[in-house]
Amino acid sequence: MIRVRKLVKRFGPKTVLRGLDFDVSAGEFVALLGPNGAGKTTFLRILASLSRPVFGEVWVAGHRLPEQAAAVRRRLGVVSHQPLLYGDLTAAENLRFYGRMYAIPNLEQRVHEVLEMVGLAPRRNDLVRTFSRGMQQRLAIGRAVLHDPDVMLFDEP
Repeated sequence: MIRVRKLVKRFGPKTVLRGLDFDVSAGEFVALLGPNGAGKTTFLRILASLSRPVFGEVWVAGHRLPEQAAAVRRRLGVVSHQPLLYGDLTAAENLRFYGRMYAIPNLEQRVHEVLEMVGLAPRRNDLVRTFSRGMQQRLAIGRAVLHDPDVMLFDEP
């Protein structure tokens, strides 16, 4: 599912990732642990095609980055510490918005399924800005799984 070879990332003169080799097979769960500034978020941003390495090979779900970034994004779900939701939309409207970006068939049914999955079906028509932080994170997880991705990335959710 994920294959990384000799990955290098620099910010100016500072090398954040140096020669990283990394493999994750289908069905595996992996946690990256390290102190602040160790490069965990930088690595996840590269896997999510939000940042480019200086050197190395990166494959996610059978697609090479950065050349096939659009294909990777379609197969990836991402949850970060910021929920990336629209506060002036309802829970269902947020999921519909993201669902249209992925051209999800039977979108209303999928929105209902996801809201049930994350325990927010009773609040489907409430504005997200009225949600607690925990509820927003649950909806962000719902957004990330809405399109049934092959790979999930979580960065300090």
